[in-house]
Amino acid sequence: MLEIGDGTTCFSVVFILVLLSTRSVIWSTLLTASLYTFLVMFRFPQLPPSRARQVLRPPKLPASGVSVVAHRGGGHDAPENTIAAIRAASENGATGVELDLEFTADGIPILMHDESVDRTTNGSGPLSKLSFSELRKLDAAAKHRLSDKFRGEKVPTLQEAVEECIKLQLTIYFDVKGHPDESASVFKELYKKHPVLYNTSIVCSFEPKVIYRVRQADPDIVTALTHRQWSLSHFGDGEPRFQSLWKHYWTQVLDVLLDWAHHHVLWNLCGISAFLVQKNMISPDYVQYWRARGVELVAWTTNAAVEKQYYQDLLNINYITDSLLEDCEPHY
Repeated sequence: MLEIGDGTTCFSVVFILVLLSTRSVIWSTLLTASLYTFLVMFRFPQLPPSRARQVLRPPKLPASGVSVVAHRGGGHDAPENTIAAIRAASENGATGVELDLEFTADGIPILMHDESVDRTTNGSGPLSKLSFSELRKLDAAAKHRLSDKFRGEKVPTLQEAVEECIKLQLTIYFDVKGHPDESASVFKELYKKHPVLYNTSIVCSFEPKVIYRVRQADPDIVTALTHRQWSLSHFGDGEPRFQSLWKHYWTQVLDVLLDWAHHHVLWNLCGISAFLVQKNMISPDYVQYWRARGVELVAWTTNAAVEKQYYQDLLNINYITDSLLEDCEPHY
């Protein structure tokens, strides 16, 4: 069942908003009750804390007691989302790696953050237009600051990356940007083939639909929602997504609604075990808010030594970083 104490504020707000809109107590009661019934009937329960802890707080943790996760494999230290990055992360002391799932034109699941290959390779064009054989010819290190050292690195398949992580005993944070149905199907088969992933990986996404589909496909997979304030109206570097004023302000309204939904409805509907959040939102009270709900908080992207010390020593939460070797600017 839903936690009544946690849901009271949520449903009270819904009731008041509907009441102000309709001026009808009956309609307000019916709609609020319908929302509650929907959540009760269709929500996925959280996995047992012991299962989530195996993934988020694995036995082989450093002395700090928190898991240090290399963002895209550690995109500052090696070409992002490559086998070289995974190996470098392991050598540099990471507990886990965050890897981005995408698909080629012929449906092969591969590692890539962007929808196109322009930013990271010596090729150009959208992934949706490139077959795997075409993608395999590209140099995934071409645009990296250490391109000479990693020249010729290939874009790996999801399967290749998973096998490397299992071999190196790294926790995997799968970041899924879209393709909810395809992704859910891929993960169902992947976890069936590699049962060790149930205790060594977590599927994360900004899109609640992705997480819901994954849990529909396999309720035993540990999952997380990812969140950044103003993500619909602004890029990661703070620049507005839209030139049009009406689009900009409309998406800001949607951002407010999404923020509210993440914190009061969607986390419960999906039954998540962790909440990956942009570091600027985090405070001791915010950590406590999620711990009271049985959800682990993970900070991203934490690239300064002083920040890392704050998160591990004072807040005792996992963090995701672009580099395990030095301070660096965030990779968007």
